[in-house]
Amino acid sequence: MAHDSDLPCDGDGCCMICKINPPEEEKITCKTCVTPWHLDCLSARPQTLADAAQWECPDCSNLITSPPPSNVTSGSEPSGALVAAIRAIESDVSLSDQEKAKRRQQLLSGGGSDDGDKPADDKIEAAGAGGTDVLKILSSSFNCSFCMQLPERPVTTPCGHNFCLKCFEKWVGQGKRTCVVCRTSIPPKMASQPRINSSLVIAIRMARMTKSNAASGPPKAYFSVLNQNKPDKAYTTERAKKTGKANACSGKIFVTVPPDHFGPITAANDPERGMGVLVGETWEDRMECRQWGAHLPHVAGICGQSEYGAQSVALSGGYEDDEDHGEWFLYTGSGGRDLSGNKRTNKTQSFDQKFDKSNEALRVSCKKGYPVRVVRSHKEKRSSYAPEKGVRYDGVYRIEKCWRKPGIQGYKVCRYLFVRCDNDPAPWTSDEIGDRPRPLPVIKELKEATDITDRKGLPSWDYDEEKASWLWKIPPPGSRKHADTGDMEAGKVPRTVRRKTHMMSVSERLLKEFCCLICHNVMNFPLTTPCAHNFCKSCLENAFSGQTFIKERTCEGRRTLRAQKNVMKCPSCTNDISEYLQNPQVNRELMSVIESLQRQTKEAEESAGSGEENDKCDVMEEDKDKEEKDMMNIEVDEKVEESKADVKDEMIEAGDVGKVASDDSAVKENDNKEAIEKASPKGKAKEAIEKASPKGKANKKRKAAGVTDNTPKKKLHEEESASVKPELTETKDPKVDEEGKGGNKTTPKKKKNGGGKIAASPSPSSPGANTRSKKAVAQQDE
Repeated sequence: MAHDSDLPCDGDGCCMICKINPPEEEKITCKTCVTPWHLDCLSARPQTLADAAQWECPDCSNLITSPPPSNVTSGSEPSGALVAAIRAIESDVSLSDQEKAKRRQQLLSGGGSDDGDKPADDKIEAAGAGGTDVLKILSSSFNCSFCMQLPERPVTTPCGHNFCLKCFEKWVGQGKRTCVVCRTSIPPKMASQPRINSSLVIAIRMARMTKSNAASGPPKAYFSVLNQNKPDKAYTTERAKKTGKANACSGKIFVTVPPDHFGPITAANDPERGMGVLVGETWEDRMECRQWGAHLPHVAGICGQSEYGAQSVALSGGYEDDEDHGEWFLYTGSGGRDLSGNKRTNKTQSFDQKFDKSNEALRVSCKKGYPVRVVRSHKEKRSSYAPEKGVRYDGVYRIEKCWRKPGIQGYKVCRYLFVRCDNDPAPWTSDEIGDRPRPLPVIKELKEATDITDRKGLPSWDYDEEKASWLWKIPPPGSRKHADTGDMEAGKVPRTVRRKTHMMSVSERLLKEFCCLICHNVMNFPLTTPCAHNFCKSCLENAFSGQTFIKERTCEGRRTLRAQKNVMKCPSCTNDISEYLQNPQVNRELMSVIESLQRQTKEAEESAGSGEENDKCDVMEEDKDKEEKDMMNIEVDEKVEESKADVKDEMIEAGDVGKVASDDSAVKENDNKEAIEKASPKGKAKEAIEKASPKGKANKKRKAAGVTDNTPKKKLHEEESASVKPELTETKDPKVDEEGKGGNKTTPKKKKNGGGKIAASPSPSSPGANTRSKKAVAQQDE
């Protein structure tokens, strides 16, 4: 390397020795590595202009004394080979300046010229498989022209080139107002206030996450946890404890009522204790209260549905308008507060409440007369009926009236009158019996209330004088959700079956991010505005079609005023993009990425389709093989039955009727062996030869008759000829002719029937062959 006093200029153009940015006339460039150097800081300056044109920097001139890279050690002069390789790169007109810089850097760092010939995509692909395909596509198009890496916080110029925000600000900070790639002027507003392209940020982040997931191994398997597999406590991990149950698990539900159950929870719905949820029962917090079904929401104070009704409420001091009188209380509805952004709680009222959502659910329960479970929390500090700690179940109440009125903070709030109607006594009394119907309290605020709602008909939950208890006068509404049956051991808990969603690939997810903000489809000829919003070219042009860039003005027809520029606001923000619309440039880098992702998605779909077709073909081949085996077994069974019938007929023809019954057992014993032998290829060939030869027939008959010696061979031959002889004679009787056709079992004959036509004799395997041969023998005997 060079001496310590010889150092080049850095990437910003500043000399690394004197730390100043010298003008261009005080810089000299190496002809080999094209690195700028400060003339005043060089230890040996070129003397003439010719020497300056052929000047080599100290790094390149000292290559003879330095150890050569391992990849270019071929040859006797490695330094000369390295210089020749660098000059070959510089003289290659097919390479851009960016590609030349890449290859020079790879060559000088020991990568070798062979590495320079490989595109960057191949290196990225070698680093990983599958997960790096998308990263390879992005890095091939979106690399920053300054740092040659995927841009951090990318900025897209109106000419369609992408840079890191830090690199772009450094470039603009040097007073340069043109694109480093195409030398197109950068708008002054964008140079002073560059906007980050959020679509590219999401795409790059997703690609990097895919690569990290692929490097970390196969994805983890996630399983749905059923109710019986959940922990008994609401949370068990240290992480959940640190954040105050913000990351808490819900815990096991101990009761079997559905989530939209109205009224008290009885012992029939408590398989754990067989007691139900008792009035006065307390829990540590709302999470544990949820496990017993008294009030399901973790945070919300109302549990209900606008078109169905409310099942429970919680008194936890959320609204300062609430008034708690124990046996009855005035409850304030939800809403009216600004919770936009990341606000979780807000005590300030900013608009009026309306009868919608959970407020409407309470009004439905008021109209129908449904019982509403009530829990009180220790957070309600103003009430003397609230518990000292935890959450307590105080029984069921009924909503008698609801209305709207201006609240304490000046905005209208929804108000509800709750009156207790439970069969068990309240926790704060010593009574042994429950509530009785009582007159409604006098509410003074009803005088200035609006939207008052009273119950017109009979309530669903009412007091029965005969039974002296509160009960359902009208049956409660049926649940719209599945309930837990409590069969925890068998695991037969009914669950809602979710539709199996299509698992999108990374390419499909990235294409979803590259959507036009107007048509919400994948962009076609994408445009990136100076405010960093992406649109289709056709969509953006159609949005401003018919508008001129200059608006002509007149003063009521008397004189012409100075023309005014027409303001054209971006469809996604309030920035003026009229100057950009005069000559919009297609973002070629983004367009190439979209085309590559679409091509990759199409190839993946085709490969998946071919895989399904191959699976179908394999299944069809297996089914075909199975059918062939079944047909072969059926043929073997048919042949066995035919052989039995032939043996019996031949023995009857020979007069051995007495031996038929005795030989049946022997034939049955040999059926399995003969079937196995005939099913094999050798057995089939042997059977074909025996059928074709006359000796095979005689041996078959003799074997069936039980003859073992050669003495009766002549007699059997005579009997066989006698039985075959009548079949060979021609006759004009069609019946006899048909019977004669069945006698020949070797080759089918064609004879003239009564009509003069040629008819083929039936095959020996036909079911009528045996009966016709019997008829022929009987006619011959007659």
